[in-house]
Amino acid sequence: MTREYLKKATLTAKSDASEVHETVKTILADIEAGGDDKAMEYARKFDKYEGNVLLTAEDIAAASALVPEKLKRDIEFAHANVKRFAEAQKATVSDVEVEIVPGMIAGQKAIPVDAAGCYVPGGRYSHIASAIMTVTTAKVAGCRHIAACSPPRPGVGVAPAIVYAAHICGADKIIAMGGVQGVAAMTFGLFGLPKANILVGPGNQFVAEAKRILFGRVGIDMIAGPTDSLVLADKNADPLIVATDLVSQAEHGYNSPVWLVTDDRALAEKVMEMVPDLIADLPEVNSQNAAAAWRDYAEVIVCSDREEMAACSDDYAPEHLTVQAEDLDWWLDRLTCYGSLFLGEETTVSYGDKATGTNHVLPTSGAASYTGGLSVHKYMKIVTWQRATREGSKAVAEATARISRLEGMEGHARAADVRLAKYFPGVNFDLTADG
Repeated sequence: MTREYLKKATLTAKSDASEVHETVKTILADIEAGGDDKAMEYARKFDKYEGNVLLTAEDIAAASALVPEKLKRDIEFAHANVKRFAEAQKATVSDVEVEIVPGMIAGQKAIPVDAAGCYVPGGRYSHIASAIMTVTTAKVAGCRHIAACSPPRPGVGVAPAIVYAAHICGADKIIAMGGVQGVAAMTFGLFGLPKANILVGPGNQFVAEAKRILFGRVGIDMIAGPTDSLVLADKNADPLIVATDLVSQAEHGYNSPVWLVTDDRALAEKVMEMVPDLIADLPEVNSQNAAAAWRDYAEVIVCSDREEMAACSDDYAPEHLTVQAEDLDWWLDRLTCYGSLFLGEETTVSYGDKATGTNHVLPTSGAASYTGGLSVHKYMKIVTWQRATREGSKAVAEATARISRLEGMEGHARAADVRLAKYFPGVNFDLTADG
């Protein structure tokens, strides 16, 4: 089995990793020490916005009035789909109670975190769908308080469609603040907000670094890099659709990798021929992003057969994985490393990004090899409990005492000893670690 690169990337996502750590660390420390005033200082510097930080009901109504009715219906459609899928996900987690040994009962409970902070990008593009994906799942999970934070534009504020989406999806507060200062506001509980227990949502390199630094004192969905996508295509795939799907994801940004893996050289060459024209036909900013991503990060790989294609895909562990090949069930059973899978020409990453119902906040930069994307489960704590009768604790106490002594943890052993002595007076137990 072989892999032949018809196009090899000159850069990787790690090649462009900027030295932002110290900058972000300084901003976070300044805001934690200086509170609301320092956050506002950074907001004026970076957001260049002087309006309300916490949107009022009147602000939300005014923004919503600017959203065309057709777009409102589309947002509501996408929200309903995401909500339906999140509810189905939540139903897969249930409270459990099991009798481990007679009289010893253990269980689990699924408890939502109290406060969620949802970051919604609004710089290069207004990520309406990110508001839907993050706020809806937090709401379905049962979070008591949900804050949505998005960068405002000078003289305009947060994009009206983002405001409308966050509002109808269940955000309790909408914050007009972007970047590190927005993340800090949710984490530190500024402007009267509760401190977030978890931060979710995509963002630029500064937002990602802020989440990385804060992880531990607050939960996060994942540390995300540039979005990436891989298409698996065989000889039956439509080269125009394959090329269009690759370009559609490359427009995310100059450093967004896209990969084509195929066992058909003719298809690969045709796609490579078509991509530049499709990129050139995009609006200027989109075209510039896609052109740079295709030039520096894209790869086209020809494999010997479908097993090698699948192995190649698993090695890349893409955020988005599309299969345009025969025998979709085989691919579904075989593939193991991806953030979200799109089977067949009839669906596309764009559907999942906007309105299918599956979440578009997904692991990037190979992280799909060990984790999945944002789901209702990310907001849930799976906790355990136990209780026992005195008789039910007997065998457990004996084993605990002996194991503890073998480990050298005498205090642990005595916590078992004292119960045995109380519950079973006069009974002689062998609680030594000796054989």
